[in-house]
Amino acid sequence: MIPGIDPSRVPRHIALVMDGNGRWAQQRGLKRTEGHAAGEEALFDTVEGGLELGLKWMTVYAFSTENWRRPLDEVRFLMRFNESLLLRRRDDLNERGVRVRFIGRRGGRVPKRVVRHIEDTEALTAKNRRMTLTFAFNYGGRAELTDAVRSIAREVAAGRMRADSIDEKTLSRHLYAPDMPDPDLMVRTSGEFRVSNYLLWESAYSEFVFTDVLWPDFRAEHLYNAVREFQRRDRRFGGLEPGSESA
Repeated sequence: MIPGIDPSRVPRHIALVMDGNGRWAQQRGLKRTEGHAAGEEALFDTVEGGLELGLKWMTVYAFSTENWRRPLDEVRFLMRFNESLLLRRRDDLNERGVRVRFIGRRGGRVPKRVVRHIEDTEALTAKNRRMTLTFAFNYGGRAELTDAVRSIAREVAAGRMRADSIDEKTLSRHLYAPDMPDPDLMVRTSGEFRVSNYLLWESAYSEFVFTDVLWPDFRAEHLYNAVREFQRRDRRFGGLEPGSESA
């Protein structure tokens, strides 16, 4: 039991924007890349916190389609870092019953060896169901929607689907992870108040919690605080409570 949290109302899916690594490093006179490295401890303490909560789905924003615009040495570091993180951590995650998955584009500038490690990690952990930890890697919400529309268009062109039969469920089925439930809770660190092209379709009715904590300082207790805030919210999904006259 975690104090102040109702275990019967834990979110099914929490998505996190791990922001503030660069600022954390700059405040300490370090290279930005050292902030990314420090974020590893935050990630796995948070994953441990999610397991303690009984959380079934956690998604983290690891590398966006816009991150390619960063300085070349930082991009190279992030590619190597994500690769080595997989190699260091996947056995431990597998032993803890965590299924690891990735959403995002796997072609283009993503090194082939990184793609191989992604595929190997997914295969190793595929049967686990204690938690699904999804890394949004080379991911953008607009790119995901673009890819979904292209997939639907190909089916229409091939005669496997009628254009007038397309609805919201059709688009949802063509997202990168159609079996992934929409996040109940979105958490962003570092005091920024924006979604940054993250899970645009899936977050339509997510609750948002923003914290000033920089990602390398984020720990399980901060996750618990976000869940406590979530449990204080009144989720109506656009409707009204019985007897209410206004939203």
